[in-house]
Amino acid sequence: MAIRPKTIVIIPTYNERENIEALTQQVLSLGEELHILIIDDNSPDGTGEIGSRLTANHPQVHIIHRETKLGLGTAYIEGFRFALKNGFQYIVTMDADFSHDPEHLPQILNGLERYHVVIGSRYIPGGRTVNWDLIRRLISKGGNIVARYVVRLKSHDCTSGYRGYQRKVLEKIDIGSIKSSGYSFLVEMLFLCQQNGLLITETPIVFVDRKYGYSKISKAEIYKAFFTLLRLFFLAFR
Repeated sequence: MAIRPKTIVIIPTYNERENIEALTQQVLSLGEELHILIIDDNSPDGTGEIGSRLTANHPQVHIIHRETKLGLGTAYIEGFRFALKNGFQYIVTMDADFSHDPEHLPQILNGLERYHVVIGSRYIPGGRTVNWDLIRRLISKGGNIVARYVVRLKSHDCTSGYRGYQRKVLEKIDIGSIKSSGYSFLVEMLFLCQQNGLLITETPIVFVDRKYGYSKISKAEIYKAFFTLLRLFFLAFR
């Protein structure tokens, strides 16, 4: 197997004690020489303590402890800065709840050999979601339709958090200028990648709803996403 460029997987966590250790072990078992960065927002269920134990037992596992719940977008930005500072060439983001299957990681890394951004997509042939109710399907599909037609994004899955980036992406984009702090960060990041002419592709994934814990998406996050799309609309056509 060819040696991969130095790669890190960023995993934001909040109350994921049932998942984080098993997920870490499964990622490491892929044999891809991967590093993992856990970014924990002071989870009251002890996720951070489990993460610290994992770093003690595995030198390729790292953790950032944050003082409070600061949002998904800010966790990604902190992870990106860590990756740049420590010389990583491929940067992958994924959820901590096994909705993003580690088995898809190799295909994302393969895509990064040709593309600047690789999206693990639920909405291209071969991709799908499992165990979602009708309301969540409508919210997700509706959000993607709005992102594609209002902000003119070309990707089919604009809200997927399972992504790979080449280092060049984080060097070209001013990540500190991103205003979104929650899940709408994903749309804004993709918008900036497209605006900067970066090569973007999608690879199919099967997204399985979490077995343990609960979803962090709230009504407030949906409202924030709406206003983010409105702001990006004016940026796209100014």
